[in-house]
Amino acid sequence: TLAARIKGFRDKGNPEKLAAVDGNQSRSTMALLIKRLLNSIGSPNYLRMPREEDTHSMVNFLMQGFDSPLTFDLENADFILSFGCGLLDGWGSSGRMLNVWRRWATNDRQHKTHIVQVDPRASNTASKADLWLAPSPGTEAALALGMAHVIIKEKLYSKEFIDNHSFGFSDWFDEKGLEHKGFSGIVLGKYSPENVENITGIKSRVIIEVARKFASANAPIALAGRGKGTFPGSLYEFMSVHALNALKGRVNNKGGTLITDDVPLAPWADVVYDSVANNGLTKERIDRAGTLRYPFTRTLIHKFAEVINGSHSSPVDTLLLCSANPAYTMPDNQSFIKALKKIPFIVSFSPFMDESSMMADLILPDHSHLEKMVDIVRPTGIQYPLYALSRPVVKPLYRTRHTGDVIISLAKRIGGSIASSFQWANFEEAIKERVSGLYDAGENKVSWEDVKKNGYWYTPRHFFGKRSDIFKTASKKFEFFSTKIELAIKTYSKGLRPGKPSGLEGKSFDDALLNLGISAKGDEVYMPHYEEIKSGGDKNEYPLLLLPIEFINLATGWIGNPPFLNKTLFDYQLTKDDLFVEVNPKTASRYGLTEGAKAILKSPKGELSVRIHHFDGAMPDVIFIPFGLGHTAYDRYLKGKGVNPNEIIDPIEDPLSGQPVWWNTRVKLIKI
Repeated sequence: TLAARIKGFRDKGNPEKLAAVDGNQSRSTMALLIKRLLNSIGSPNYLRMPREEDTHSMVNFLMQGFDSPLTFDLENADFILSFGCGLLDGWGSSGRMLNVWRRWATNDRQHKTHIVQVDPRASNTASKADLWLAPSPGTEAALALGMAHVIIKEKLYSKEFIDNHSFGFSDWFDEKGLEHKGFSGIVLGKYSPENVENITGIKSRVIIEVARKFASANAPIALAGRGKGTFPGSLYEFMSVHALNALKGRVNNKGGTLITDDVPLAPWADVVYDSVANNGLTKERIDRAGTLRYPFTRTLIHKFAEVINGSHSSPVDTLLLCSANPAYTMPDNQSFIKALKKIPFIVSFSPFMDESSMMADLILPDHSHLEKMVDIVRPTGIQYPLYALSRPVVKPLYRTRHTGDVIISLAKRIGGSIASSFQWANFEEAIKERVSGLYDAGENKVSWEDVKKNGYWYTPRHFFGKRSDIFKTASKKFEFFSTKIELAIKTYSKGLRPGKPSGLEGKSFDDALLNLGISAKGDEVYMPHYEEIKSGGDKNEYPLLLLPIEFINLATGWIGNPPFLNKTLFDYQLTKDDLFVEVNPKTASRYGLTEGAKAILKSPKGELSVRIHHFDGAMPDVIFIPFGLGHTAYDRYLKGKGVNPNEIIDPIEDPLSGQPVWWNTRVKLIKI
C-alpha cells in the first residue's frame, strides 16, 4: 500500500524521498493539508505549480515586507495602466473583472475610467481599451521606467509619500558612510523616453503623454501580469510596474494597491515532529527553492525535473500529484515527462485520466468539483478578506473519494507522530476547525451553518490612506531600494568565497550576479530595473519569437477544456484537429504562407504542425499560439485537438527569481 511504501523509506531515515506537486490554491485547506502531510513525514519537497501570484507575492515581500500577493482596488480606480493583464481574457476573478469593466465603461464622461493596455497583441482587453500600446515582448519594465522618468523629471510624483513613506528614492548614505544611488537618479540617467523608445519601439511622445495622464489622474493604478495569470512573470518587471504606484502614492489608497488583513481563520494545532521528520526537514529541497541561489522563491518545479533528469537514479521514490497535470501544463513539458519516467512510484489524485495520470502507478480519484467541498481563501487580486466555501450539489457518480479524506486516512495508516498531526475524522472537520476563526470576526457573528449555507464570508471595509506602521520592511517604509535583495545577494556572494569574510569585492560579487542572471551593476541591482531576458536558440536560425496566449473560453490549467467550450472557438482558431497560430500578414508573406496554410513551427526543443491565421493585431515577427489544446489524454473530444505549445517552449530562468520564462522562445516557420 501507499502507507507501507512511505513508512518503508521513512523507517530507513529517508523521508525526503516523498514529494508532492500541488495545484490547489495556496491558501486553501487542501493545500495546507498536503503540505502538513509532507512536513509531518519529514519531506521538504512540497512543490506548487507556478502562478503569476507567486511573482506578485515576491514584489510585495521585497518592496513592502508582506508575504502575500498584491491586491487591487480596481472598482475605485479612474486610470488603469495594465501591463499585459488580460482583464477581459480571464485574469483574476472573471466575474469580478467583467462587472468592474462594465462599471468603468458606464460611468459618465466626467467619471469615466481611462484604460491603457500594454500588450504586443490586440487581445480582447487591448481592443476594448482606450489606448493600446504594443511594445516588444519582454520590454515592459523599460516602458514602465520610461514613464517613471517623466513623472520624476516633471515632479509629478506624490511628495508626501516619497518623503515620508519611501526608502531609496534619492541618493543616500548607509551607516558606514558609503553613498548609494537612489531610484530617481538611476531612472533619470538611464530611462529617458528616447532611450526607452529604442528598447520598446513605443514612441517617446506617447510615453510622455501616457505618463502625464497617469500622474494627473485622481486614482490611477498600474497592474503587472500576462494573460490570465496562469504562469509567473518577471520579478524586476513587476517591481518596475509597482514602482509607478509608489511614485503616485497609490499604496493603500482608494483605487490603488491595498495592504489588506488576512482572513481570520483559526490555526490548526502544531505539527508533531519525530526525530526522522526533524532530520528530513533539514535537508535541501530537490528544486533548490529557498537556497542562497533562489532566496525568494518557494517552489521551482522546473528545477525539480532538471535535478531528477540529471541524477543517475531519482532522488524521489514516491510522487503525489494533487490537482496538477505537470506533464501537460509545464513549459518544456517533455523534460517533466522524462523526469516522471524516472520516478519509481507516482500517485495521482485526479478524477480525470489526464496526461500525468496516464503515467501514474496508482490513481486514487478525487470527486469532481460538483461532488465535493472545497474552499478558496482570498482569491487573487481581491481587495478585502474573503473566504468562499463550495459545497457538494450532487452525490458522487462513481466510487471516488475526497482527496482530503484520503490524506487524513493515509496519515493515520502511517501512524506515529504523523497520525498525531491529523486528529480530524474527515476533511470537513479540518475545514470546520479553520472556519471557527470567522465566528466572532467581522461586523456580524456567524456560525459554521451560516458559512455552509451562504458559501462565503467577507469584510469589505478598508482603512484607506493608512501608511504609518504598515510596511514590514527593514526600513519600515516602501522600498525602492530593496534591503532584502541587497542582503540576499551579498550573502550569496559570500557563499561563493568560503573563508573570505567580506566576499563583496572583485570576482565573487560579479559571479553572484552572473549566476543570478542579473546584468545590472551597482545599486541598480537592488531596485526595479530593466533586464533583457535572453532566449534559447540562435536568432539567425530561429528569427521569430513564440508568445503563447490565453483565451477566456479555453481552459489552460490542469483540467481540460469542456467539450462544449471547444464549440465556441472560431474556425480560424481550431478547425477539426488543426490549431491555428496568429501571424502578422507581413511576416506570413515573407514565408509565402497564405491564410489557412499548413506549416511546421520549430524551436530548439521540437516542432509542431500548425496552420496560419493572418492577424493584423499580431506584432510582426512574433507568433501567437493558444494555450489549452493539444491534449494527448482525456476523451475523443479533447485528445488530439490542436497542439500543445509547452512541447516546444524553451524556458530560461528569470533573473533572481529563477522562475521559468515561458514567453521568450525563438522559433521559425517552415512552409509545408
